[in-house]
Amino acid sequence: MTATAERILDIMQELIQARGFSAISYQHIADALQVTKASIHYHFPTKSGLGTAVVRRYRQRLMEVMQAVAAEDGRSTLEILDLYSTPYLDFADTPDKVCLCGALAGEYMALPAEMQGEVAGFFAEHQDWLERLLERGRQRGDVAFDGPPAPMARLIFSALQGGLLVKRTNGDIGQVRDVVAALKTCLAPATQPA
Repeated sequence: MTATAERILDIMQELIQARGFSAISYQHIADALQVTKASIHYHFPTKSGLGTAVVRRYRQRLMEVMQAVAAEDGRSTLEILDLYSTPYLDFADTPDKVCLCGALAGEYMALPAEMQGEVAGFFAEHQDWLERLLERGRQRGDVAFDGPPAPMARLIFSALQGGLLVKRTNGDIGQVRDVVAALKTCLAPATQPA
């Protein structure tokens, strides 16, 4: 992929995270890059193709990082969850950004089918990854929770995504920080008496 195509994807991602997919035109991207719309169409002939490429790249990049972090045996599950929550806190520290796929979920039914598949894949991958992480953590004894790991994985994912959306409306980064702290408290194993 060319440097120009990567820059187009970067701008499109930022715009989606701040405005949503439906509110963006090629003119917005052209203005941000100071190029013609034709040069954007050269790299991405359709808006749906551009949107799909943005989500696919976002999914791949995050999953690569998540898998690498989870593969580090020296980290506890809570440390890995701290790293997992870092992008959410980073987004919360901006005036208007949310997770790319979280932004797209709000307009899911209006998205092209291929984008819907990428967004749904993102949600499924993250929840599956969290489920495996929680199961491993429970086996190691560094997290504790009742029931199977799937509902807890859904809770973590949904709480972080929801916290970002609420923060966007009220501007309070504490919304996401409190979610992270509460999740860690819920998962912390009981201390053994001395």
